[in-house]
Amino acid sequence: MNSIDRRGFLRFSALTGAAIGGASVLAACGGGSATSGSTDDGSKYGKVAVQLSWIKNIEFAGEYFADSRGYFKEAGFGTVDLIAGGAASTSVEAGLDTGKVWIGLSAPQTTAPAVLEGLPAKIVGATYQKNPFAIVSAAGKPIKSPAEMKGRKIGVQDTNQLIFSALLAANGIAPGEVTVVPAQFDPTPLANGEVDGWVSYVTNEPITLAAKGFANDHFLFADFGLPLVAETLTVAQSTIDNERDKLKAFLTAQIKGWKDAVADPAESARLAVEVYGKDLKLSLDEQIKEATAQNDLVVSAATRTDGLLTMSDALIEQNIAALRTAEIDIKADQLFDLSILREIYAENPSLK
Repeated sequence: MNSIDRRGFLRFSALTGAAIGGASVLAACGGGSATSGSTDDGSKYGKVAVQLSWIKNIEFAGEYFADSRGYFKEAGFGTVDLIAGGAASTSVEAGLDTGKVWIGLSAPQTTAPAVLEGLPAKIVGATYQKNPFAIVSAAGKPIKSPAEMKGRKIGVQDTNQLIFSALLAANGIAPGEVTVVPAQFDPTPLANGEVDGWVSYVTNEPITLAAKGFANDHFLFADFGLPLVAETLTVAQSTIDNERDKLKAFLTAQIKGWKDAVADPAESARLAVEVYGKDLKLSLDEQIKEATAQNDLVVSAATRTDGLLTMSDALIEQNIAALRTAEIDIKADQLFDLSILREIYAENPSLK
């Protein structure tokens, strides 16, 4: 599997460990405030830097639509710089701390440890209502739940050991009841029958394996005790306090972009393959399939009622509980502020 085509497990590298280590670095950075750029271009808000959580693949289709269809410009922005992420890139939290980015896409299990270490930041929206972590298995020997992993071999990457352990803990499974096989990211051992299951992203490995003729099944971590959201829009507290109108304008454009992305997976894929990620040599067919699968993570019963990117109070509490399972103890009001999105939808109900 081409490493550039696969999903970036590394950006959610650990529920604790690496994230806490990164947060310790943040605490030493001096707490620089997020900068919003110049308005020399004559626009209301000027240029802003947006840190993506991974390479420019289908995952950021909503941002591509918001940019290419002029929603950001209509909202008052001169330029929105979409900065690609990746395993070697600076984290969103580090970028916010130094002021190099204005907003970024991250995850609760990454942001929470940084906040606990002193980073003044909040999650103001969630693109994915469910995180994409899954256990993929052969269709002929499917694993449909955590309980069915007992007595079987599961390929687990080093950077995903902690979230896998959290899955076991959330489902009352003792570590010794499952045989963990250290793995890299290429799922060939699963296809070869060396393991029974594989920690994967639902929008990647199941699709790429099927394309190679390996029929497979899977279950989501989010459906079994780890309902963490993902691709969370994260900003410095100073942005909420001092640039609320600007943030509302940006999130409004985001909502419009993601509505378009959900409605048109094929165009989402084309934008990723031919425009924003054109140097990555992505497969159009695979990106279309991933965009379609992604919609199941972006859209939920709650977002159909409350609007895209929102989180209900219940979902917020579920995330806090899931983090606690991973020994990250944080309060909801320390990590989340959904008031901006609620204002947007109250003022613009047609956006729902």
